[in-house]
Amino acid sequence: MSLNEITHTIMQFIENHQIWALPIIFLLAFGESLAIISLVVPATAILLGAGALIGTGTLSFVPVLIAASLGAALGDLISYWLGKHYHHQVIHSWPLKNHPKLVFRAEQFFERYGTLGVFIGRFFGPLRAIVPLIAGAMHMPTTKFNLANITSAPIWAFVLLAPGTFGVPWLETLFG
Repeated sequence: MSLNEITHTIMQFIENHQIWALPIIFLLAFGESLAIISLVVPATAILLGAGALIGTGTLSFVPVLIAASLGAALGDLISYWLGKHYHHQVIHSWPLKNHPKLVFRAEQFFERYGTLGVFIGRFFGPLRAIVPLIAGAMHMPTTKFNLANITSAPIWAFVLLAPGTFGVPWLETLFG
């Protein structure tokens, strides 16, 4: 089953079983923000589709925004905790040991931007879940990490939900 087929199936399920929309959106945002697992979770496409369902009145904006924000913040927090407590084991385990350039890029990104890097990192594909892991491994103060994490999560969710919510026509061709 292709990623497009999986995305379409999940969107159909959410549309037909709206009671499950918030838990699914929470879990997908959580998975996309969790180190390693983020590489296989199609949350971005689902959140864009959820925005389209909000735009049609099928889902409500605020609850979906909250579910996605909480899932993303919790995923990053767990990634940070893993990095802080299991630095060497995490960095030298599969799949990160097979992608030293990605780890190096995340370390460089974090060293260059610090707290702002955690905030900005949420918006950049593969770095999204690796930056919190590296922030923890580099012993970033928890308060600074949480500030960046908690402020960036709702902005990230809004950015993904907004196009469908506020009527970008090309989304209808993708998910319609």
